[in-house]
Amino acid sequence: MKLQQPDLVDRIVLVADLLGTAVFAAEGALVAMAARLDLLGIAVIAFVVALGGGLLRDMLLGATPPAALRGNGYLLVVLVSTLGAVALRSQLQGPMAGVLLVLDAGGLALFATAGTQKALDANLGAGAAAIIGTLTATGGGALRDVLLNHVPAVLRVDFYATAAFAGAVVITAARRAGFSARTGAVTGGMVCFLLRLLGASLHWHLPVIN
Repeated sequence: MKLQQPDLVDRIVLVADLLGTAVFAAEGALVAMAARLDLLGIAVIAFVVALGGGLLRDMLLGATPPAALRGNGYLLVVLVSTLGAVALRSQLQGPMAGVLLVLDAGGLALFATAGTQKALDANLGAGAAAIIGTLTATGGGALRDVLLNHVPAVLRVDFYATAAFAGAVVITAARRAGFSARTGAVTGGMVCFLLRLLGASLHWHLPVIN
């Protein structure tokens, strides 16, 4: 596997992390408002969805304190994104289902990318990196569902974790094939994003064993 420039990988992880944080914070706020939570509840759900996966990833990788807790950058992104979702809630009420799906797919792809790249940069094997990428992408959503008393989407939506894992596998395969970190990130992220949208739109399901 061709070595990548550390600063390039770090930039890809940071950009994907921040964009994913913003997208998932907005999605969490919209879900919380749909559940008719108060302002504190909206803030809690937004922060959990936006930061949960990244915190889990960094703890598993031994990167402490987690990136989200170093400085105020991540917290500021969550705050701005949450306030934006609250301010635009009336314009988003009509197409809410579509908006939530796109936000969810976008956040899933961005966090799968960030988690996988960071795991590879920590010299984990391809399989472990794909698992870390999947956990990064799905961890915040799972915590959100638990707090809202729902069965986590990762356990009931077939092309949720599957899409994240597929994107992570593409990233690891691209890196092992010698492609640049940027090419792997874009390709894997697009695979995850499109699979999530297609899976939801076409009602794809994994086989059920009776």
